[in-house]
This record gives sequence, C-alpha cells and structure tokens, in this order.
Amino acid sequence: MTNNHSILKTGDWIKGTGRSGELIIGYIENFDMQGETVKATVVSSDNKTIEGKTIPILSTQIKKIPEVNIKNKEQLQILIDLALRTGDEEWFLELTSKLNAMRELVQGAK
Repeated sequence: MTNNHSILKTGDWIKGTGRSGELIIGYIENFDMQGETVKATVVSSDNKTIEGKTIPILSTQIKKIPEVNIKNKEQLQILIDLALRTGDEEWFLELTSKLNAMRELVQGAK
C-alpha cells in the first residue's frame, strides 16, 4: 500500500493521528481490501485508553517511521524494552542477540 509518504507494509512502525486528533505510535497489523485504512496496534498514544489495542486508521493519517540505525548499547536496551512491551518475541531475540554480540566485542577488545 502507498500513501503520500512511502510504501507501507505489514509490520511497519507508524506515527499518525487518530479520529479524535490524538497522536498514535504503533505498527501495522493488516490492511483493508480497498487500501484506505490500516489496522494498527497502538503502542503509545495521547489517548491511554487505546494503548495496546488494534484500531483502524486512515492510511492518509499515518507516516512510516524510518528504520533506526542502532549505534550504542543504550539504544538497543530501549528497543529491547519496546519489544517486550509489544510482545514481539522475534524482534526481542534479534535485539538481544545484537546486544550480546556488542558485549562480546567489548570483552574481546579488553
């Protein structure tokens, strides 16, 4: 699916505005057949009552959040916490693997 910002796909992290104007940060679960709305799981929002829920959002109301280039241990730990919060086991395992590799690299340099 495309919107005026980028090509969207299932699993993409998005930032957008909900029906009541609240800020929404989450990830795409799936799309409707016409491609006008996405169903997104809300991870963070001004409206705390929708956090953790999957809601429909117009594709014109969202932007894809760019991929993050992880540069340090602190960034990895924040993303690991986010993976735990969202229940994304695969992402959690990927991130902890990177953190362990980073630790081994530091140990090898000593």
